[in-house]
Amino acid sequence: QVQLEESGGGWVQAGDSLRLSCAATGNTIGRYAMAWYRQTPGKERDFVAVSIPPNGRISYADAVKGSFTISRDNAKNTVYLQMNSLTPDDTTVYYCQAHGRGVEDVYWGQGTQVTVSS
Repeated sequence: QVQLEESGGGWVQAGDSLRLSCAATGNTIGRYAMAWYRQTPGKERDFVAVSIPPNGRISYADAVKGSFTISRDNAKNTVYLQMNSLTPDDTTVYYCQAHGRGVEDVYWGQGTQVTVSS
């Protein structure tokens, strides 16, 4: 079992930056693929970025390539999402996910709201 708690969301203006954090408890994140998703009410949850152990291979959604950076600190049991050059289109709730080996070994945080004004 892994419990995830996101933080760092907020209200910013277009062009600003935010860094989201996802702190894990209950298990170490070293063996988990750690990902960020985002979801607007009424729409599907969209993939944003993932960091995959053991070598930390990283993948991004096309919409955020060059603007967002995912990183992980296994010692702090935390994953981050650095978001630069934010636009109003990035306004939504961001969720952290830990994905282990099995389909049942998937955990989500409760989300953090990001609002970008023009």
